[in-house]
Amino acid sequence: MKNFTNVPERADFDYQCLVGPQQVTGAGLADLRDHFGLKLTKHMPFGCVRDAEGAIYAMVRALNAPGSSPNPTKFIYQSTRSGDGGQLRIDRERSAAQAPTMFPQRWLDGDTAGWASHDGEPGNPWRLTASGTRFTWQEEGLFALEGRLLGKGMQWYLPGRDWGTFYVSQLYDVAGTCEGRPVKGFIALDQAWMAEGGAIHFQKDLVVNHGMHVIWWTFATVYTDGTWDAGSFMVGHGKLGYAIFQNEKGQVRCTTDIEGEVLHKPGSYFVERAQIVLDGVETWEFVPDPQGEMIDFVGGFPITAQQEGRWRRRGDTREPDRSVGWGETDRRNGSARDVRPAAPDEAGQESMAATGEQA
Repeated sequence: MKNFTNVPERADFDYQCLVGPQQVTGAGLADLRDHFGLKLTKHMPFGCVRDAEGAIYAMVRALNAPGSSPNPTKFIYQSTRSGDGGQLRIDRERSAAQAPTMFPQRWLDGDTAGWASHDGEPGNPWRLTASGTRFTWQEEGLFALEGRLLGKGMQWYLPGRDWGTFYVSQLYDVAGTCEGRPVKGFIALDQAWMAEGGAIHFQKDLVVNHGMHVIWWTFATVYTDGTWDAGSFMVGHGKLGYAIFQNEKGQVRCTTDIEGEVLHKPGSYFVERAQIVLDGVETWEFVPDPQGEMIDFVGGFPITAQQEGRWRRRGDTREPDRSVGWGETDRRNGSARDVRPAAPDEAGQESMAATGEQA
């Protein structure tokens, strides 16, 4: 049972979320209708794939809804082969070569939704399709990916007094080629509904603009034995928090009883260690990829530190075959629920004592 020490105003539920699974269909993905009085802002395909040498390629594109208010993201392509070969860096030349496409073509063919660049638009053309079973994404001259839906779709709703957020996600297990190299990994296709004029990470964002979240991640891991885990979760201040986890057995688990804590690297916005605890007993931990820090976002957009790695349940010894763990923390918001930094220069130096070491 939740306890309230501070009573919020009418229509303010202190950031309590509603979370659950959702059936993925092409018709649903193509639907532009409002939900809960909120407007569709865009679809957001994003994810990471790796080649046989372990190089990471990360991509994201904004599929802005008609009449929406876009944020600065159009198309961003990163790889660990860019720059000095250390961390994930934006490949500015390859990113700029693709069509930027503010508002794409869109269609529904049977039960497959589609989006594409416009004929005659500057830059290399692109095309993306998604349904309740399959996914394709081609960026001419750069990559071609296709694959299957992994598990069920996920959704969460966060009401607010003036703004709100309805967020829907589906994960696809993909393979193909990137820069001519065979790759495999995962693409998430997310959608966000917000108050009119809202844009995720940018304006009228109930979570980000109010400095409320500490951890927000989407992850999936397929292991060498064919089993898999996937999910989405957030931990923040007040009552903010949700988790939806699923696996190859068809089990879908949801909770808003989630705590978490992060330890940032000294002087860095990126995570050294992080963990979450579900329902007070089940601990999951973050395994940062040594090359997973998306350093070109820091000081730009999105303003939160984006980072790639892997989430695993503590004590799980299964060997991963492929994975994605693209998420974010915001050092300015603190290290755990209602634990904000005492001063900006102290952020990232907190301990991980609060959540304990439950098995």
